[in-house]
Amino acid sequence: MTLAEYKAYFQDQLSQLYCPTDSDRLFLILCEEVLKLNRIELRNSLHADVPEEHRSELDKILNQLKSGRPYQQILGKTHFFGLHFLVDENVLIPRPETEELVELAVAKMKKSGSWKMEDRSYSRNLKILDIGTGSGVIPICLKKQFPQAEITAIDYSEKALETAKKNANLHSADINFIHQDYLNQGLTGTFDVIISNPPYIGMDEVGEIGDSVKEFEPEMALFSPTSDALIFYRKIAADAEHHLKENGIVFLEINQKLGKETLALFNNFHRAELLQDLSGNDRFIYAVK
Repeated sequence: MTLAEYKAYFQDQLSQLYCPTDSDRLFLILCEEVLKLNRIELRNSLHADVPEEHRSELDKILNQLKSGRPYQQILGKTHFFGLHFLVDENVLIPRPETEELVELAVAKMKKSGSWKMEDRSYSRNLKILDIGTGSGVIPICLKKQFPQAEITAIDYSEKALETAKKNANLHSADINFIHQDYLNQGLTGTFDVIISNPPYIGMDEVGEIGDSVKEFEPEMALFSPTSDALIFYRKIAADAEHHLKENGIVFLEINQKLGKETLALFNNFHRAELLQDLSGNDRFIYAVK
């Protein structure tokens, strides 16, 4: 079977789950992973036969894709903010919106007068807290941008923290990971920045979430643990009163349906803004104490 024939077979097998554009993108990703071919090399190799050992490996991946399992879990890794990260069934696969959250945080922090990178003395004392770290992509990316910062990351899931620690080791990032039930435990210390992408899908929205997400990604990272979809945001806003320094910043990824309600939780801040993602949805809160 030639590569072109296998591509057609691949797309046909996934036609019930993916549109042609998405299956084509998946095929390219798998060819890069298994056959070590980039886009140009793939185009030039379409009429070549697929080696048997590679066909076997591709078939195994295809069968997992047909079950709905995300390709990132199958490969055990994903790409985020220019870096590769390990992912598994214990962590949420980082979305493009979270990448936008990191971009927002980096841009705002570097623009803040007292936090400019040339101010090494201040940068060295910069303290950042990530709430609900999951795979650790947020604190690790921030550590790369602010290497002198002291970054703490907490999560309820011990298994998620194991993956986050592996990612930190992979990128030689010194992060203070803490196992903590955030909703039922208090914070210690004060921070210059609090950032979070907490579970924000309401129980009434469960039916809107695809099976490939609900069946393969951790529920605790997706859904609010109570009927109150804003429970994490309420606690973050309350904690900021005592654990965020004056002029400190909060960066949050939010439920697009609850933008105004989430923003209202930060009415007592010196400045609070509701910002949109690239798709035009209410997605982020940027607040300065």
